[in-house]
Amino acid sequence: MGCQQERAASRACDRKELPAAPGPHGPSFWVQAGAESGRGRGGVGGGPKRAQPTPPPPGGPGSPPGRWTVAGKQRKRKGRSCLWWPRSSQPTAAGVVSCPWRRPEPEGQPRPRPAGVGRANQPCLGSRAMPCHGVSPGQGHPRSGREHRPDRSREGPSLGLLWVSLVLALALPDSLVLWAPAGAHPLPTQGHLARFSRLVPQLRDAFAGWNLTCPVCKGLFTAIDFGLKREASVAWVGSMAIKLCKMLKIAPPTVCQSAVQLFEDDMVEVWTRSVLSPSEACGLLLGSTCGHWDIFSSWNISLPAVPKPSPKPPNPPAPGAPVSRILFLTDLHWDHDYLEGTDPDCENPLCCRQDSGLPPASRPGAGYWGEYSKCDLPLRTLDSLLRGLDPAGPFDMVYWTGDIPAHNVWHQSRQDQLRALTTITALVKKYLGPVPVYPAVGNHESTPVNGFPPPFIEGNYSSRWLYEAMAKAWEPWLPAEALHTLRIGGFYALSPRPGLRLISLNMNFCSRENFWLLINSTDPAGQLQWLVGELQAAEDRGDKVHIIGHIPPGHCLKSWSWNYYRIVTRYENTLAGQFFGHTHVDEFEVFYDEETLSRPLSVAFLAPSATTYIGLNPGYRVYQIDGNYSGSSHVVLDHETYILNLTQANEVGATPRWQLLYRARETYGLPNALPAAWHDLVYRMRGDTRLFQTFWFLYHKGHPPSEPCGTPCRLATLCAQLSARSDSPALCRHLMPDAGLPDVHRLWLQPLFC
Repeated sequence: MGCQQERAASRACDRKELPAAPGPHGPSFWVQAGAESGRGRGGVGGGPKRAQPTPPPPGGPGSPPGRWTVAGKQRKRKGRSCLWWPRSSQPTAAGVVSCPWRRPEPEGQPRPRPAGVGRANQPCLGSRAMPCHGVSPGQGHPRSGREHRPDRSREGPSLGLLWVSLVLALALPDSLVLWAPAGAHPLPTQGHLARFSRLVPQLRDAFAGWNLTCPVCKGLFTAIDFGLKREASVAWVGSMAIKLCKMLKIAPPTVCQSAVQLFEDDMVEVWTRSVLSPSEACGLLLGSTCGHWDIFSSWNISLPAVPKPSPKPPNPPAPGAPVSRILFLTDLHWDHDYLEGTDPDCENPLCCRQDSGLPPASRPGAGYWGEYSKCDLPLRTLDSLLRGLDPAGPFDMVYWTGDIPAHNVWHQSRQDQLRALTTITALVKKYLGPVPVYPAVGNHESTPVNGFPPPFIEGNYSSRWLYEAMAKAWEPWLPAEALHTLRIGGFYALSPRPGLRLISLNMNFCSRENFWLLINSTDPAGQLQWLVGELQAAEDRGDKVHIIGHIPPGHCLKSWSWNYYRIVTRYENTLAGQFFGHTHVDEFEVFYDEETLSRPLSVAFLAPSATTYIGLNPGYRVYQIDGNYSGSSHVVLDHETYILNLTQANEVGATPRWQLLYRARETYGLPNALPAAWHDLVYRMRGDTRLFQTFWFLYHKGHPPSEPCGTPCRLATLCAQLSARSDSPALCRHLMPDAGLPDVHRLWLQPLFC
């Protein structure tokens, strides 16, 4: 088999027939990628093939696939275990090929690093996040022994430099590239291709004068495949990446140094698992005439053949019916190194820290309780939040949707992440006592950040070290059935009370920034198919369901988001509430029927963060839910948001006072908190600028940016509230009735802070 044919076979193996994951409560699902349907990529109404249940692969639940069926051949791919065998044959242990260029490492143990260097994490970017603030490079940085290799930069772009340009563009774009801090603009990013385009002008300058034709490019990337089989080449590629990062001023030099060293092993591992073919890599770098990147091709999960019941909106609770209060915590982002008085506007991506230095005499330093800047929170502020919950309580239960560590993502280790997990978990237990807490996994819990391999990735690259620690820390809150799936894939389901099923999703398997999904993005971990099974079982029992997760569905990869939208549509009668975080601001996403995109049928609430990152007051949310009684709808009846006013709290001699910012129904004049009411609010804000300014103020937890939000900004913000399905501008078509879909799509791409 020729090189290109073998590559094509391996990509078919990776993308179309790779087991998504062992189903925690049933067989694995082998998911097939499909063609575009008549309603768009990943759309509904025929077209894409659906996953069919198949017996689990050899090895049982949790075992890595390692082998796939392709043309009855056995071939070794790029120095790793990957064999194919005829469908009629059975694999044997004797046939497994090991990776000759990488030594095995102890399970769950951090890999050796240069002195003073941990493992990196990226900030939560690429969501509807904060405006980009360019960061100028700093002066000086510690040199690593890796930089003492011969300088080949004068010979033109090297193979390593070329490869790393794609790594930075595809894997680190929203955290290292241009250092755009996360938080508050509401527009979904347009995927890796759009983010890669940010670097294209700089990359062209970097490669100027070097005649990189399409055949030469493909030849170079083919050579890279072979070159990376050698252990020494990994360090050399890292050295080239550092040079590129500095040359393009992607981040301050010290950040470039640390981040590349921390990401290089994972990125090389992803590359060696056939992330991109030479044709696809060169298509990204040189344009579509050289190749097409279709890793994220469309796919559909399978829905049961059970007919969908007729839509039945929930009945309002009877007067005097019980009401439950659910405390919602998200994006706490504890900074262990927060230091009062340091520079809140330093050159690094995260400031107000021991390494931020002192501010100029003309500017004040970081406040005691927090700062309106690119800073996270000291532990005392989180302690104050939890200690001051009494006015908002009592609570029946707590939903906690992750992002525990800080945004110092260029210098974090596994020990750092576990320290944050255990410290904050202990703090929550201290103040909430017997109240049950149900957590979800955030994108910052892992290291490197956003790095969540599917369960078939085993060994030291797997996420087992994190899931096992979570299971141990959260064991008092979760039953055995939930701990089982938590250990496999970071998600679980349980019944907190009769008639209510809670499902906690690991939304990192939908994340645009999870670079491990470049291997296979088709229902990673089989989570969506598992979700369908849970919802169908709940429908059969007559239960209602709450879903919690970190990253909102409108921020996910397109096919994942469209499949989730389809699931919500199918189970609208069963799904009583959706609760997410991640964006750091106060917003929501409305779901519509897929036939007309006009009937509101569900709403996902996106609660504001505890952290100040960036320029926000600390805050938390309380949901009022139809209570615990027979026949309860368990829907959201109202919600309240509480904040700490930092301006007041940081005054000399002041003590922190957490206060109610607003109640949703009272402030917005909502008849109820059902989906139609939120839909109507969006269209009322389209014509009522005063009402929108109220929303804009509360959207930022009482501390909006100084720049006014004009008409394009307002329409973009409102469009985001209607967009629970990513890359679907038709959802906003009625916001501009006199404009066509191309005009709405151009609006979709505009940044929020105009």
